[in-house]
Amino acid sequence: MKVSDILRLKGNTLYTVTPDERLAQAVQTMAEKDIGSLVVMEYGELVGMLTFREINQVLAKNGGSVGTLLVRTAMDDAPVTCTLETDMDEVRRMMLGCHARYMPVMENRMLMGVVSFYDVAKAVVDSQNFENKLLKAYIRDWPQDEAAPQQQGQPG
Repeated sequence: MKVSDILRLKGNTLYTVTPDERLAQAVQTMAEKDIGSLVVMEYGELVGMLTFREINQVLAKNGGSVGTLLVRTAMDDAPVTCTLETDMDEVRRMMLGCHARYMPVMENRMLMGVVSFYDVAKAVVDSQNFENKLLKAYIRDWPQDEAAPQQQGQPG
């Protein structure tokens, strides 16, 4: 399974923010949209990711307040990315390796979407469920070998 398969099922809604937007407004957007990340874009280019991890770090440093800070002070300015053709097993390894919960999907410097750890986990579970259904159907329809003797109750 490729990243493109996940994005096709997930849809293409993307939420972005600029690095010079107030962090408080970005937090408000994330809360209103019930999302865990915002892609930080500047002049049409990906310049970072803002997730609850970065926000929590700011809150811890500033006594629970984001004050008048800008997104650029909190964002991850070097997020790990993947492409539409990246295999899901590789995405899992990448996400686990760098503790990323959200990964921008890029194609020739163009943002195509974001996959989350939830999206990856859901794809794995859906794939396993589909495989299980196929296996159960195959076993249920297992052909009987006519040459093999049928077991019948023998008096003992």
